[in-house]
Amino acid sequence: MPLSEHEQRLLEQIERALYAEDPKFASTVRGGRLLKPTRRRRIQGIAVFALGLVMLVVGVAVPALWLASSFPVLSVVGFLLMLTGAVLAVTAVGGGGQAAPAKETEPDKNRFTGRMEERFRRRFEQE
Repeated sequence: MPLSEHEQRLLEQIERALYAEDPKFASTVRGGRLLKPTRRRRIQGIAVFALGLVMLVVGVAVPALWLASSFPVLSVVGFLLMLTGAVLAVTAVGGGGQAAPAKETEPDKNRFTGRMEERFRRRFEQE
């Protein structure tokens, strides 16, 4: 259900007041999109993950690398590397650039959330 003109004016007035009161917070909230990791970062993450996997397997397989013959140190370090690699591969750093401005258009119809929102709107327009 779209906003009425009165509600739209009130919303714009609230937005302007927010920008005037706390512009840093307003720009942070406005740029709420998640960034995709770069190809280079994904490759680095996969490489670190693979190295960690190798260390995990070698640490379990070679008892001479265990601490006090009961704790596989190399395997624990390998697991931590695997975790680090996974985080590198799936996350992106926000960077120093400014956040992208929010779109004032309809939601992207190709994305799952956009399609679900469109279905929701159509359902309530029929009633």
